[in-house]
Amino acid sequence: MSKRIAVLLFPGTNSEEETLRILRDCGGDAEFVHWTHASALRQYAAYVLPGGFAHEDRIRAGAIAAHDAMMETITAGAGEGKLVLGICNGAQILLEAGLAPGTHPARQATAAFTHNAPERHFICRHVYVKLAVEPSRCAITASLPEDALIPAWAAHGDGRLAAREEELVTIENGRHVAFVYARADGTVDDAATPNGSALGCAALTNRDGNVLAIMPHAERDAWNLNHLARLTGKDVLAPSGGSVLFESFVKAVSIS
Repeated sequence: MSKRIAVLLFPGTNSEEETLRILRDCGGDAEFVHWTHASALRQYAAYVLPGGFAHEDRIRAGAIAAHDAMMETITAGAGEGKLVLGICNGAQILLEAGLAPGTHPARQATAAFTHNAPERHFICRHVYVKLAVEPSRCAITASLPEDALIPAWAAHGDGRLAAREEELVTIENGRHVAFVYARADGTVDDAATPNGSALGCAALTNRDGNVLAIMPHAERDAWNLNHLARLTGKDVLAPSGGSVLFESFVKAVSIS
């Protein structure tokens, strides 16, 4: 029996269709779980929190959703070692819930993806993210090559990693920064980071490496149709580009 993946739907979620489709195209047994069906989540082997503006991002991005009934099961599942992937708003929710970087007990948020620099400046641009840790540091990235470079779209107003200085030191020393922003040739520098994110961070993983919170949308550049320059055959619907992240996630779920 295949291991099922739940794609969570909060009020205000978007990009869920692309997320579901790329998971399925990569071989995952994925399906939506609506916030009114939170009690059904325990039967799933892994969880994906898509992007959007859950609960209109009131108070702070992801703050209300982090306390949704669904997150009780996600928090418990993460504690049991289940894989959890959060994308954009999903990543913000995971930080608000304390599941990433996870340097303190669950429900203790120590960092946030907050207002871009300059503050409240919404960005929508094509980016590349580069794997900044050894692949095995995070189960979700374990099938990627070292220094994997993944195309994606940054589309957020609150994507800048911010934390107290001592927490940033802990994040850096604990190898919690899973991906950093990079140029198309893989070069990493301050100019490659579009939002002023501390440590050039595009994604965080937790201490146990079973949770990944990534800001850019890899699912928005995950098929040949999104980037025809990659087309080597006739199938414009074939996965490519950002799909490698979801392929690695699905493989990790299958062996978890």
